[in-house]
Amino acid sequence: MDNWRKYNGTIIPIGPPHILVTDSDNEIKTLIKSQSAFFARWVTDFDVSEETDFWYIINDSPMVLLDYDSKARNEIRRGLKECSVGLITLDYLLDYGYEIYAAAFNSYKTDLRPKTEAEFKTELLSETGEWEYWGVIKDGVMIAYCKARIFKDCCEYYSIKLHPEFLKSRPSEVLIYSMNQSYLNDRGFKYINNGSRSLHHATNFPSFLIKKFKFRRAYCHLHIIYAPWVFFAVKIIYPFRFMLKYFNNKFVNKLQVLIKHEEISRSFI
Repeated sequence: MDNWRKYNGTIIPIGPPHILVTDSDNEIKTLIKSQSAFFARWVTDFDVSEETDFWYIINDSPMVLLDYDSKARNEIRRGLKECSVGLITLDYLLDYGYEIYAAAFNSYKTDLRPKTEAEFKTELLSETGEWEYWGVIKDGVMIAYCKARIFKDCCEYYSIKLHPEFLKSRPSEVLIYSMNQSYLNDRGFKYINNGSRSLHHATNFPSFLIKKFKFRRAYCHLHIIYAPWVFFAVKIIYPFRFMLKYFNNKFVNKLQVLIKHEEISRSFI
């Protein structure tokens, strides 16, 4: 598991998406079995020129405040006037992060289960690699945070959570603006990665990043290896996938996510 992590029953690489996966298919199958995972997924041809059905949301263009449109500049200035933003310690996130996480999660339309406070803290304490934590503070209270995973020449905005009661104070704008300034302008990172196309729940955040902060889609090719029983289940269900839309429960919704992965994977054949 040195180069992989388990996320929602899926094995995905720990490293940034431009780094090629070198594990053999047999090694990946063994890992899937040992972790009792449903499947493993990874990408190749990161930031390929043609459009594909899978992508990451990235930013590789340093900007200053005047590069944004007038509306964005006003929102950033308003947020900076009402809030302070900067690096926080892991201990501070452990103490004050869960309330924001829970409030944000409850505003999502998803069938995923939120972490308990104990699970939230255990995950933070067990994460390996280099991390930086950012917080937005208003009137002495943290109202937003981001966990940034740091690599050699890029970073991933791994988890951004905003308390829904404080969105008028523009925590998202000041958080993204401040982190972009740090990683792209000050530290000269190759790019920022806000994660891949979301297949688990609907979110407008990628569109927000693209429209307001000039992020873009970095297209790539998706690869999947299934656990044996999942492979046979997909093979049986796939021809009847259009019938799933007539059902609405957690099990079927998870099946739809699985089938969507298969549809995307087949688009590259």
